[in-house]
Amino acid sequence: MYVLDLLVAERKGLFMLNEAELIERENIIRSLRIDKEVLDTKRAIARWLALSLGIINPGESRQSAVAVLDALVYFQFIKHTDPSVSELSQYISSNWEAMNEKTLRYHLLRMKKMGLIENSQGKFYFKPPKQGDRYDPYAWFVGVFESTYKEVGEKVAQVINELKNKSSVAGV
Repeated sequence: MYVLDLLVAERKGLFMLNEAELIERENIIRSLRIDKEVLDTKRAIARWLALSLGIINPGESRQSAVAVLDALVYFQFIKHTDPSVSELSQYISSNWEAMNEKTLRYHLLRMKKMGLIENSQGKFYFKPPKQGDRYDPYAWFVGVFESTYKEVGEKVAQVINELKNKSSVAGV
């Protein structure tokens, strides 16, 4: 009887998956205008970048994620080095405001889970592109998001094909 109940529930659309467990990674890319106000200050530029990459949400007042992103940009694209937590912390304290190590590591982990950064031997860096110069912002962006969208696109195509198969079997 239990199997029959499951089949009836599925047919009625009542069968629910634990959707949160299915999420492997989320990537948000926002296309934002670049107004004069955006380019007025370093902080406004860093905030625009964090918002564009989905690191922060619109209206979010906390600046810690923006400060971590700014520090990573500084080391990767200006200094061409991979910083340690200590170096990131020192930069953030000098250019933003002091941040405790736990908060810094939290934001680094979030960005790593987003697929934006990697770390090795205590050093952090933006995920290198498969092609192009790792210190080129455009090559980095294309490398990170192109592979993500390809992976997601393949899964979406597979699921659409499965949905087509289920629809044709059901006669819909």
